[in-house]
Amino acid sequence: MYKVGVIGDRDSVVGFRSLGLDVFAVYNFDEAAACIDTLAKEDYAVLFVTENMAEGIENVIAKYRDRVFPIITLIPSNQGVKGIGMQDLKRNVEKAVGADILFGKEG
Repeated sequence: MYKVGVIGDRDSVVGFRSLGLDVFAVYNFDEAAACIDTLAKEDYAVLFVTENMAEGIENVIAKYRDRVFPIITLIPSNQGVKGIGMQDLKRNVEKAVGADILFGKEG
């Protein structure tokens, strides 16, 4: 069975445990990158990563972009929204359908 994990600073991810998700508190970019690589080998289908951590590990996230699993989705941290997750979602939707259906602009 596939699993879902949440990776980020402790204060941002601890609440996801109450939803039944596996939570991985990391303290720096190296830990976040290693965590993603480890979980990718352990049947995690979806990994939610805070935008703050994603900023420093773009190369690791890009490595999994063309793979079926894990799907890496960026989420805001407890420090607020940076818009990185929305940009990533927009890019993926445009790639899939050939147009910007989220914001109404053609690609």
